[in-house]
Amino acid sequence: MCASPPPQAPQPDPKIIDILKKESESKIAHVSLEYFPPRTAQGVKNLHARMDRMLANTKCLYTDMTWGAGGSTADLSLELALHAHNTGHVSNMHLTCTNMEKDGDPIKAVHEALKQAYDGGIRNIVALRGDPPEGEKEWTATEGGFTCALDLVKYIRKEFGEDFGISVAGYPEGHPNRISELSAEEVESMSESEKGRCCTHEGVTYVCKDDDYKKEMDYLKEKVDAGADFIITQMFFDAEVFKTFVNDCRKWGIECPVVPGLMCINAYPGFKKMTKFCKTRVPKSLEDKMDSMKDDPDAVKKFGVEFGAEICRSLLDFGVEILHFYTLNLEKVVYGITDELGITSGLIEKSNESDAKDMVAVGSAWARVGDTVKSSAGQGVVKEIKADGTAVVDIDGKDVELAKGAFEKVF
Repeated sequence: MCASPPPQAPQPDPKIIDILKKESESKIAHVSLEYFPPRTAQGVKNLHARMDRMLANTKCLYTDMTWGAGGSTADLSLELALHAHNTGHVSNMHLTCTNMEKDGDPIKAVHEALKQAYDGGIRNIVALRGDPPEGEKEWTATEGGFTCALDLVKYIRKEFGEDFGISVAGYPEGHPNRISELSAEEVESMSESEKGRCCTHEGVTYVCKDDDYKKEMDYLKEKVDAGADFIITQMFFDAEVFKTFVNDCRKWGIECPVVPGLMCINAYPGFKKMTKFCKTRVPKSLEDKMDSMKDDPDAVKKFGVEFGAEICRSLLDFGVEILHFYTLNLEKVVYGITDELGITSGLIEKSNESDAKDMVAVGSAWARVGDTVKSSAGQGVVKEIKADGTAVVDIDGKDVELAKGAFEKVF
């Protein structure tokens, strides 16, 4: 009796830019989904199941897997990106050049990650600089290594040619590092363009000033000219900001697709913390609505669907052809939005988020000074993050040191 032939490995993924070009002819709205590596083994198992469900239910064009701050999730990010590829997703693996030194070589780990991704069939990379490593407030380049995402784009093209499709980040409101706190006098003298992208948090106004915004756009043009195929934007909650950004891209001679990155509103605390941390513009009407239901989690999720569908309709009317959802490893709000848009039907009733507690990011990359965290010792506010990841937390008026991994951020 003949032995059964060994199972064949999945074919290499197509490049996303080729998919986008093809689908642009269909005039049908599409989605892509982004996930992050969970903290626990159970969380990873649950995420596998959720990714399978969401691919089957939404027919997402591609799936992003993030790369943790300071390379903190490098191995797991690669594993999950490869898992996505091997289970039928078009995998778009994030890769940063933050803290990626290996054996004293600041380039080696990046090259190895690219090689392993390529050998595993992945053909799409999101080239990013990355956030500061855990315990550090500011990003610094490793000597002899990459200094920015542009360096990473150039490196991929130099070492791998056209083997990978490359996407890069775009910042409609300006990169957080270029967003400035304004004095009262500066607020009064803002230009019209600055007024259109400024934000106010806790009574303080911030904006990426026109000169800095120009530098951001010049840099984005460099990334595209160096070989990036398309742009995925930072989250935004004002559709007009995105539309202005796309128009500005065209003015700068950036003609590639610009995909809107959409953060799903799942919970009030997470919304407030994320928008403050990223200095994101929040329209007054949205802020007031969120504040009015801050103590009603179910109402927040329901509104997250309503608001998400509203902003998506505005983007689709503008000509957007694909909606990129930052899922936060959850499904209900995404399903609600796609149901409302008619992309899917009846999914929100089938959504299952009983595993939400397991969908916590690896490490404490999001926990920074001023954040609220919880642990077996109780809940408190972070006063300091040490170089080894230990957090000094004020719990009931006492400073408590919590080891890395022994606490999680409260959203």
